Amino acid sequence: MERKGIVTIHGNSLTLIGPELKVGDKAPEFTVLDSDLKEVKLQEFKGKIKVISVTPSLDTPICDLQARRFNQEASGFAENVAVLNISMDLPFAIARFCNAAGIDKVKTLSDHRDASFGNAYGVLIKELRLLARAVFVIDKDDIIRLKEIVPEVTNHPDYDSAVKLIKKMTA
Repeated sequence: MERKGIVTIHGNSLTLIGPELKVGDKAPEFTVLDSDLKEVKLQEFKGKIKVISVTPSLDTPICDLQARRFNQEASGFAENVAVLNISMDLPFAIARFCNAAGIDKVKTLSDHRDASFGNAYGVLIKELRLLARAVFVIDKDDIIRLKEIVPEVTNHPDYDSAVKLIKKMTA
């Protein structure tokens, strides 16, 4: 399934592959890799609130800031909140980035092997084989409670809305 007109990069329209998920939908399963090349699936976070920060590449300034911001915010979240960052970066590059940036509260994951997350969540950019910048908040029952696909890939997501919702869900 291809969807046009949802995101741009530097004003140029891109095509997203995958379904258009909505708030209230059941979160689809996916398989990504951690920095040790171990498979990680959504089901591993069952019973937790999941924040999924989606970045095109941690090697770019906005993605770097996005990962750092969610890492900083994660220190204030309840223990039943899992914060994930998913990108198309290679697991080795992700490990290097986390070590250099001091990312220790966010679980950084790679969708590079088969774009399982990108295809399932409708954020795979066809032209670039990167993920569109997005944020998903998924409740403990695996229902999507917030979905933001940032219209211009080079812009920041609305961090405050995600943080506010997470704090409300854990109050």
